[in-house]
Amino acid sequence: MNIHFIQQDDWVAPGAFRTWAEAHGYTISMTRCWLFEPLPETADADFLIVLGGFQCPATTQRDCAYFDAEAQKALIRRYAESGKMVLGVCLGAQLLGEALGAPYSHSPEREVGPVLAHLTAAGRADPLFAAFPDEFLAGEWHNDMPGLTPESAVLAESEGCPRQIVRYGPLLYGFQTHMELTHSIVADGVREAAGTLRGGGRFIQTPEQLLAFDYTEMNALLCSFLDALVERYRRSRA
Repeated sequence: MNIHFIQQDDWVAPGAFRTWAEAHGYTISMTRCWLFEPLPETADADFLIVLGGFQCPATTQRDCAYFDAEAQKALIRRYAESGKMVLGVCLGAQLLGEALGAPYSHSPEREVGPVLAHLTAAGRADPLFAAFPDEFLAGEWHNDMPGLTPESAVLAESEGCPRQIVRYGPLLYGFQTHMELTHSIVADGVREAAGTLRGGGRFIQTPEQLLAFDYTEMNALLCSFLDALVERYRRSRA
């Protein structure tokens, strides 16, 4: 199993995704966009994971020289058309939706920190979420959310964001939520963006709250989903 990560910025790291992949002995490759590393030209890996960042899909290269939204969307389409797995996280989820023809939009509320999310009826019916309880704590750090295609289904939502998890196809999922967060990533995020948290908001936690939270349970839920997704992919290739 080969996994390729697109990492937009240095502190928005793979976190629990990488821990899961290494525990299974999967091969990992990565494009580190902030170092101006080029994106792959072909969909060679089994699994493309597009991570989050401070950008949005409308961010231009004039705004951020190392971020090429159109190139990332083209790569996502190549993976989708090849029958490979694609998981977009936060910005990555928005790029996945856009790659499939669904423009992103602003979320009703800004969310930073764990929020209570719940599975929809479609989410409860999706076997990849069998290990998820109806309600669970979901890590957040966003202002926007992914768009919806006619074929997509919202699998999880929260009071502040109606599109926490979206299924675009059997092997194509968008997670607006950051289930991969670890204490290390959050600590780096607090150092980078603590000033933006002080204004508060209904769903914005303080740096102290963010650093005190134990992220291991949401990491375990993410791993259960990833294991089920890989099994579905293997059956599709048999």
